[in-house]
Amino acid sequence: MDGPPDAFPTKDEMADHLAAYARHFALPVELGTTVAAVDRDGDQLRVTAVDGRGWRARDVVLATGSHGRPDVPRFAADLDPAITRLHSRDYRRPAQVPDDAVLVVGAGNSGAEIAVDLASGGRDVWLSGRDVGHMPQLGRRTYPILRALGRPGAVLARRRLWGGGDPLGRIRPGDLEAAGVRRVPRTVGARHGLPVFDDGSTARVVAVVWCTGLRPDHGFVHLPVHGADGRLLHHRGITDVPGLYGVGQPYQSSITSHLVGGVGTDARHVVDHLVRRARRCWTR
Repeated sequence: MDGPPDAFPTKDEMADHLAAYARHFALPVELGTTVAAVDRDGDQLRVTAVDGRGWRARDVVLATGSHGRPDVPRFAADLDPAITRLHSRDYRRPAQVPDDAVLVVGAGNSGAEIAVDLASGGRDVWLSGRDVGHMPQLGRRTYPILRALGRPGAVLARRRLWGGGDPLGRIRPGDLEAAGVRRVPRTVGARHGLPVFDDGSTARVVAVVWCTGLRPDHGFVHLPVHGADGRLLHHRGITDVPGLYGVGQPYQSSITSHLVGGVGTDARHVVDHLVRRARRCWTR
């Protein structure tokens, strides 16, 4: 990706990069197409879109990641209906949020970046959540080092981050303060329609942006590949269903498996598996 090795691209820069990537390799991307179902069709798999179109294939790779469904706290329903509520998945720009005080719940990467974006748009922003730390600035060495930690590193990271967020990347120490973002304790409930922090205090805000993460959303896969927690069951991206694979799953083989800079290692593993299988078929 173009740019200094120590830079962390913005969402718009990443979107532009992906669009340019697809153009450069002439990838036949079906934009605006939502898959409704993946199921078995004889000795092949059938992919059906919500508009009724369908495809049959011997192999299907699920590259949708594991962050498809917004995870919103139950007490969200107890907030005053007059408070505007928005999840980070649907956030695009400050204009979506009314002027005045805004509470951003969740201080991970999404929460920190959205808080700074809202503050730069003139809002009075409160950021709720624990400090998740920062990624070290190692330049081009960052992803090789994290990948080199391999599976043991992924297991340790999963245990460390369970219920928390990844360390901050593009937002560096001091950025929140410089933007005028006010840090407040974790949001734990609602009282009289207002959000309540774990110190018992409340906040009178006109909007809440939930940056509380996303859950797996593989319900469109009508095959026995789901764990009890809804996650995709696989081994390095290879499932027990012949022809069905996955990439971009959290900690698939390393800490970076669910990130754009690290998914390539797992994609290569899945493709190598497909190539070896094809070669065995050709030699028969």
